[in-house]
Amino acid sequence: MLSRTFLTLLPYLAGFGAAAPTAIHGPPPPLPAHQLSARDDANTYNSSLPNITIFATGGTIAGSAASNTQTTGYQAGVLGVDRHARGAAQPDAAGAGRARRPALPGRRGDARHRHARGVGPVPGPDGTVRSEKSVVVVGAMRPATAVAADGPMNLLEAVLLAASPSARGRGAMVVLNDRIGSAFYVTKTHANALDTFAAREQGYLGFFIDAGPIFYYAPALPLGRAHFDVLSLRTLPQVGVLFGHQDLTPALARAAVDAGARGLVLAGMGAGSWTPAGSTVLAELARDRRTQVVASSRAMGGFVRRAGTGNVYGAQNLNPQKARIMLQLALGVGYSSEQLATLFAFGS
Repeated sequence: MLSRTFLTLLPYLAGFGAAAPTAIHGPPPPLPAHQLSARDDANTYNSSLPNITIFATGGTIAGSAASNTQTTGYQAGVLGVDRHARGAAQPDAAGAGRARRPALPGRRGDARHRHARGVGPVPGPDGTVRSEKSVVVVGAMRPATAVAADGPMNLLEAVLLAASPSARGRGAMVVLNDRIGSAFYVTKTHANALDTFAAREQGYLGFFIDAGPIFYYAPALPLGRAHFDVLSLRTLPQVGVLFGHQDLTPALARAAVDAGARGLVLAGMGAGSWTPAGSTVLAELARDRRTQVVASSRAMGGFVRRAGTGNVYGAQNLNPQKARIMLQLALGVGYSSEQLATLFAFGS
């Protein structure tokens, strides 16, 4: 049982919104002068409870609809996470662009505090540090106003997972629908169903019984897991995703680079294949414009190896969305072509 809940409201950082952390804990650490704390004085402290910092970033879990049967067409990110556990309303996570995403790593000092045992970012599932502290991502598939909304249980399970010693050494995890998945591998597989997040090849790490985590395996980290120090970044480089199909327009790749893209991710056919005309344009961009290109597959699973040419890499088993984020982070911290080749080799 959580004996006390503290609400911390942090002002937006210049240029982008900083995620607002909510700490659920025993004796609280001192707060900086710019923070406001609201306490539930009806409860008493239990110093044996672990500290969990929650970063609320909006999305479906904070969504509101006109009726309690409406699960689509709702307004995301309008309710405070205090609907579930004392928090502050945040914008829809799907609207968190390149400038806003570095704000969350920028708050990692809150999670590093000696009182904190775990940290739980709470994004919308459309969007979803190198430390021994557990990192758990959680969201919801139904808005908070829906009958049988899944957000409250998901959030409770995420907090209990972050507080559990059994969660150590497993990397970032995703919690939805009573399942625990590796954030490196899970992806959204259905637009509406509660059991949307899955890793078809790698499987789940565990599940929940009575809100307590049960793991299938001993702690382990995914191969290819990388650390990027993004504290100094104010925005992430522009990286576009191009969808592969018959009769695709190769000029779209050139247009993306002309518009400022430093990298391109190809959601290719099959094992990342592209049309001959498209491949010619991409090779020119990689050679003449130093555009970094990552080939991935538009399929739900599979493996894409490096194409073997300069500045072109294979996403391995990352889907286009994850490959894009990895390329953005790598370019943002200044990775060279050689470092990118090593990064996307995933230790193989």
